Amino acid sequence: MSKPKEDYSFWTKYKRYAGTEIMLYAIMIIGIILGIIIFS
Repeated sequence: MSKPKEDYSFWTKYKRYAGTEIMLYAIMIIGIILGIIIFS
């Protein structure tokens, strides 16, 4: 609850890496789907 300025800076840094994290999750999901199709 204390030091809201640090929270704002944290969110701004998180937004910068949010795009790369979404891409990594998308790649992982696609890889799982392909693995299920290959092994099924």
